Amino acid sequence: MKVALVYTGVTPELIELVEREVKSQLPADTELLSYKDPTIIADVVKAGHVTTACAARLVTMFMQAAQDGADAILNICSSVGEVADSVQDLAKYIGVPIVRIDEEMCREAVRSGVRIGVMATLPTTLNPTKGTVLRVAREMNKQVEMVDALVEGGFGLNQDEFKALMTKYAQEIAPQVDVILFAQGSMAYAEEYIAEKTGKVVLSSPRFGAIALRRALEAKGLIPQK
Repeated sequence: MKVALVYTGVTPELIELVEREVKSQLPADTELLSYKDPTIIADVVKAGHVTTACAARLVTMFMQAAQDGADAILNICSSVGEVADSVQDLAKYIGVPIVRIDEEMCREAVRSGVRIGVMATLPTTLNPTKGTVLRVAREMNKQVEMVDALVEGGFGLNQDEFKALMTKYAQEIAPQVDVILFAQGSMAYAEEYIAEKTGKVVLSSPRFGAIALRRALEAKGLIPQK
């Protein structure tokens, strides 16, 4: 069995976290196919939105993964999650599910509370994640309130510096929220730290994406249900 991991962000922390979570959910002999194009997120940030060219390059990676024999695809970038949404009919037709890393996380956030804090270092990730939260809340027939936390100045920091910066923003919104959601998978290594500092439920996407990937493979009958 093969699964494809499609990245636009390529930080070592993100890749290590995603691979660890995916391996924890799937059989040991699962082959991981990795596809990376950091120019996509760079161009999205520069333009302030997902351009035609960015979407085309992402879909090209999806289709290359399908050609390479992937049984399922995990889309790891939340900034381009709506591109993954847009090709779901094609994914069903070719029999290769394209799973968003963040959708099940957003559902868990809605299950966990009414007031949801969304933290991101990029506005191009913040807004699509908020849109996903609102969509899944409608699907779950729940009303939610959201509080933004755009963590500015996070690029180029080491892990300790980044955790300190995250703590500053998280503590500012903590009194206003029931749950804190990290919009970017690359922030996930700070999940337990921020939960301890704020006393709030904190959610990050890699573990939820890995669970959703497993469920997609279970639905295809490739692995038994847990």
